[in-house]
Amino acid sequence: MRIFKKFTLSFLLLTILAACSPNSGTDDNGTGDTRSADVIIYGGTAAAVTAAVQVKKMGKSVIVVSPDKHLGGLSAGGLGFTDTGNKSVIGGLAREFYHRLYQHYQQDSSWKWQQREEFGNKGQGTAAMDGENRTMWIFEPHAAEQVFEDFVKENDITIYRDEWLDRSAFGVGMENEEIKYFKTLSGNVYEGKMFIDATYEGDLMAAAGVSYHVGREANSVYGEQWNGVQTEVFQHKHYFESDISPYKVAGDPSSGLLPEVSNQPPGEYGSGDNKIQAYCFRLCMTDKPENRLPFPKPEGYDPARYELLQRVFDSGWDKLFVKFDRIPNRKTDTNNHGPFSSDYIGKNYDYPEASYERRKEIIEDHRKYQQGLLYFMQNDARMPGDLGKKIKEWGLSKDEFTDNNNWPHQIYVREARRMVGQEVMTEQHTLGTKLVTNSVGMGSYSLDSHNAQRYVKEDGFVQNEGDIGVHPKQPYSISYGSILPKAAECKNLLVPVAMSSSHIAFGSIRMEPVFMILGQSAAAAAVLSIENDVTAQQLPYAKLREVLVKEGQKLEVSIQAE
Repeated sequence: MRIFKKFTLSFLLLTILAACSPNSGTDDNGTGDTRSADVIIYGGTAAAVTAAVQVKKMGKSVIVVSPDKHLGGLSAGGLGFTDTGNKSVIGGLAREFYHRLYQHYQQDSSWKWQQREEFGNKGQGTAAMDGENRTMWIFEPHAAEQVFEDFVKENDITIYRDEWLDRSAFGVGMENEEIKYFKTLSGNVYEGKMFIDATYEGDLMAAAGVSYHVGREANSVYGEQWNGVQTEVFQHKHYFESDISPYKVAGDPSSGLLPEVSNQPPGEYGSGDNKIQAYCFRLCMTDKPENRLPFPKPEGYDPARYELLQRVFDSGWDKLFVKFDRIPNRKTDTNNHGPFSSDYIGKNYDYPEASYERRKEIIEDHRKYQQGLLYFMQNDARMPGDLGKKIKEWGLSKDEFTDNNNWPHQIYVREARRMVGQEVMTEQHTLGTKLVTNSVGMGSYSLDSHNAQRYVKEDGFVQNEGDIGVHPKQPYSISYGSILPKAAECKNLLVPVAMSSSHIAFGSIRMEPVFMILGQSAAAAAVLSIENDVTAQQLPYAKLREVLVKEGQKLEVSIQAE
């Protein structure tokens, strides 16, 4: 197992930076300011927002430093068909978020392109009963973003957007295993008593010198079954069901491989590697003509790039529209489905550790790949008749992501860095064979990993690897120690998103409702640590539990109807 750790910095750097930076309050457009609060949150995800709300509810000051201009991460970035598992274990501010979406869709004005009655109770169901607190789990991106903005406004949360952590050796100031400040690329300095890294990538965690892992651990590391390389394991329909040649000239290895097929062997079953599950954009499409834009033709479009997809169609595969999941107003949350789809398999391995510039290149490459895929299916004459005709009925939604050419502003970072913290959540915790006694929230979704590689088998045909979907028997608790670094590394940081988990356990934990839950719990722990003048690791769990129960968090199994 590879564990990364950076050296911490001297607190002397804080003095140097402070001497060069005027303390001029909270001007969003200012540079070179020193800004202070009890709790500093880095990130613009859903977890960042719930964490900030909780800090304010407990009477402490908070600043959100967001590299993103738009709040909510994937929850406002296209993932509107919520992966929930057992909804009864979603409590606290997470449940409040979904309740507010229910209230939004009770307004007639929210139904512009469709009648509420027409949408009905499709898919997962639009509402789940919880006394008076009804919830909506299926929603449009702009509606979710507005809920997050309402949280910020109602709680008078100070937030600085488009502020990017300085990830250089001088970006984070440490003293006695505590973060004293971090600096952003704009030159601003953020000082706090407690810090929360709420990014998908775990950038603040890494810059603070906290240990983490990238890739899949070998099964032997934590005694797991579903981690590591999973050759010939097929949990979903995301694999090649027919024998399809990966070569430019079918059956002729000397002709070279088609695009999007690796020339590397997959590795030994159960072994670890640096591969991570594929990323994609969760697209908001529509078949409503008045609100529909044609799929754009990306720069450098080459139909030969999608020859393998054409061979999939030629083999008789016809399940193209399975994951065009319907959300309100004749729109979709469109996810990957099938052996060659929106998941850009194998092209994100260096994303977690990459520079901002390189990450931008990776994201742009993903955009071009996915736009090209859609353009191919909508315009190539070789598309099967029925599928080709039907895909022409779809396009991007004019009224979503209007400042980004109607394309999602957040790529689906299914996993990046994962902290190796005080405790590590593993497959055994999620499947109920190992119990958690210091719960800060619950998960219940399947151990879900998308494919990590596409390779050539020994028989000369193409196959995908890494797609796992193992269902827990019941919801499970997530430990407080899994959002804490080791005390010897950092004593005043909590990490609710890039938290401490094995690859396959993270496949279940990594759901947006769970991130909101863990963000709220991390904030409560941060405030209590300040109030009790202890490190995050020293905080008595009983004190934290008392607050979490009061705030409506679900901590142990008590199965209810969904």
